[in-house]
Amino acid sequence: MAETSDIPVPTGKIIPVAIEDEVKTDYLNYAMSVIVSRALPDVRDGLKPVHRRLLFSMGELGLHPNATTKKCARIVGDTMGKYHPHGDLSLYDALVRMAQDFSLRYPLVQGQGNFGSLDDDPPAAMRYTEAKLSKIGDEMLQDLNKETVDFTPNFSEEELEPTVLPAAVPNLLINGSSGIAVGMATNMAPHNLVEVCEAVCAFIDNPDVTIEDLMKFIDGPDFPTGGIIFGRRGIREAYKTGRGKILVRGRFIIETTKSGKEQIVFNEIPYGVNKKLLIERIGVMVRDKEIDGVSYVNDESSDREGIRVVIELKKGAIIKVVLNRLFANTQLQATFGIINLALVNGRPRTLNLKELVSYFVDHRVEVVTRRTQYDLRKAEERAHILEGLVIALANIDEVVAIIKASRDVAAAKAKLQERFLLSEPQTKAIVEMQLGRLTSLEVEKLQAELAELQIQIAYYKDLLADPVKLRNVIKDETKSISSRYGDKRRTEIVNGEVENINIEDLIKKEEMMITISNLGYVKRVPVSAYKNQGRGGKGMQAAKLTEDDFVEQIFVASTHEYIMFITNEGKAYWMKVHELPEGTRTSKGAHIKSLLTVSPNEDITAIVSFKDFSDDQYILMGTARGVVKKVKTSEFSNAKTRGIIAIKLDEGDELVSALLTGGKDEVVLISRRGQALRTHEDAVRPMGRAGHGVTGMKLASGDELTGLLKVSEDEKMLILSEYGFGKRVDFSEFSSHGRGTGGQKIYTVGEKTGEIVGCVGVRDKEEIMCITSQGKSIKLKVASIRVMGRSAQGVKILSIDKPDFVSGLDRIVQEEEAPHAQDEGQLEFPLEENDSSAVSSEPEE
Repeated sequence: MAETSDIPVPTGKIIPVAIEDEVKTDYLNYAMSVIVSRALPDVRDGLKPVHRRLLFSMGELGLHPNATTKKCARIVGDTMGKYHPHGDLSLYDALVRMAQDFSLRYPLVQGQGNFGSLDDDPPAAMRYTEAKLSKIGDEMLQDLNKETVDFTPNFSEEELEPTVLPAAVPNLLINGSSGIAVGMATNMAPHNLVEVCEAVCAFIDNPDVTIEDLMKFIDGPDFPTGGIIFGRRGIREAYKTGRGKILVRGRFIIETTKSGKEQIVFNEIPYGVNKKLLIERIGVMVRDKEIDGVSYVNDESSDREGIRVVIELKKGAIIKVVLNRLFANTQLQATFGIINLALVNGRPRTLNLKELVSYFVDHRVEVVTRRTQYDLRKAEERAHILEGLVIALANIDEVVAIIKASRDVAAAKAKLQERFLLSEPQTKAIVEMQLGRLTSLEVEKLQAELAELQIQIAYYKDLLADPVKLRNVIKDETKSISSRYGDKRRTEIVNGEVENINIEDLIKKEEMMITISNLGYVKRVPVSAYKNQGRGGKGMQAAKLTEDDFVEQIFVASTHEYIMFITNEGKAYWMKVHELPEGTRTSKGAHIKSLLTVSPNEDITAIVSFKDFSDDQYILMGTARGVVKKVKTSEFSNAKTRGIIAIKLDEGDELVSALLTGGKDEVVLISRRGQALRTHEDAVRPMGRAGHGVTGMKLASGDELTGLLKVSEDEKMLILSEYGFGKRVDFSEFSSHGRGTGGQKIYTVGEKTGEIVGCVGVRDKEEIMCITSQGKSIKLKVASIRVMGRSAQGVKILSIDKPDFVSGLDRIVQEEEAPHAQDEGQLEFPLEENDSSAVSSEPEE
């Protein structure tokens, strides 16, 4: 039988443990390790251990803002070897994030080289990049060597590392933080440094300040990538409870290309959004026809100019519709969920705004107190030494004799202590004093230094004895941080919900020429797309129409104005000018019935633009039979695209013109056969929308009203006939008459000129736009058209090839603060008295 093996028999007591209990204990230990030592920031300095160790290591390496940069591999290696025994990639990722200006509102590290991009491009390898502390990052380490914070042994107990940084800046609030622990997560938003510092100062002045009071200083989150926050409800919830959701949208502008196309340009995107994936998502939506009206998407961003994501629209695309689809289906609109979770005394807590501010102030109180105690101790120690030196210098001969007579240094120190009642540090300083310090000048310096130290000692003691003065020091330092590193807010906060966004604020103010054809096609084209031409030119093609179509109406208005369409049947419709489809000079446009609910028998015969609906402004309408009617613009606020009655017309009559008036103006009614009646607007009382109107002008048989003009002292009337002849006439040529009279001659109509088809009030420095039935247009300076008498036939403005005829005329309004510049390469045509294109005047009737 084999002998018993020599296997040792276990000794001691075996304690049975349920496996679920052991797993539970181990998992809790692991969870607490992740929470405390990895994933959550400390409320005092706003840093996780990895970031704190990196900054501390950079300080130890001397990488301050005025120093040269060092390789990131050196920084990572030093931190990993001394303080953070984890993977080098996780350390480098943390270092890179602290250097990215799109990740941190105020970067703590100044990087040199490729540190990644908004497209989620990876940074270059750590052997290629270099870094040092930024100025704000250096402020995190200020006074670290003055015993302001506790130090603890590192993992190997060979080095000491700080448990927290002094943090002169409120880093947790200005840069935020994010992290996922076990069973909890934090996602804190960055804020503006100036606003946070003001809130800190307000709390120092009044520790009982409320959250509402602090919100008067901190407007809301301020993301490094800008954007627009809509609504304040989520901000208030986050500040009061520590949790809340805010809606962030990218910022954009509307641009018009040289070809006349509109494009949406995003120059800011929501925080944390990957720009490359965002553009890919938009591209997929365009390809799969999830979004209509987009021709292409392009990323024109550069480091120098910032973000520029261009979304070019197709002709006729409605901007609002495209934007709504983009915001609803892409990260151009994102929700940022705020969770203000941080470590307070080693325990995770969800904090409101006041608590975040108060814990930072408490930390600074402790730091400044310990710094002051350190400075006081050092000052007292130095003063103690100086007092001994002063005693020695006052008795220098005796001191020298004692030292010379002593056998060694220890004996000399003992005799000096006994003779002058000095301490050990004082006698050591005396013995080590150089002979050069014995001059009278050096003695004076020592006495002056001692006097200054005594003042400092008194100041430090007073500071430590008075908490109010100590907090004022913190307040002054906070203000200094704000003035040195503060900047303007990047993220705009808009009151109200998303639905209240005014898209018009993002559309450039621009003069547009609006044309309507006989078959109902409407478009708007920037006036800048038309070049000036000389009087008498043939014009350029303004619209390619079908053979049986021709341009009937032309009108010029700003993109931000309301434009009201009034039909021949007396119904009114309105839109904003920028809501009309934009086209090129030669495009046909969109049919008016796709925009307005116009019946088959209705034609647009009058167009009026105005800035707002008001009881102080009126629409004065005129019909072909000379009937006029005045209605307040506020009466039409509900018209929109479905339309409401503007005037009740007699059978066979139709509306031909409408005018915006102020209620007390004089107006001129002009007929097709050359008659003009100047009368006062007061003669026409305001009526309701369903009213019939009153007789405005008495017309001869076969004559019709062609237009209405408002009398203005600094304007003249410009008259245009069917076959391109026109002139300017002074309003003063006409005397005022009562309503219902025939008026005076304004133009001599003949076969060569045709009847009057257009009239407009103009200033000398303005330009006009006229268009023919076949779509040819001409833009020219008003000054090129002569001022003539009432019966003159005028000069040739537009050369007409029959059967074409002039169908429309309007003025181009110039901004007063930006006078129109003459287009490059165009010629002016000054008029001479013997201009051959002028038609001689006939005697007045």
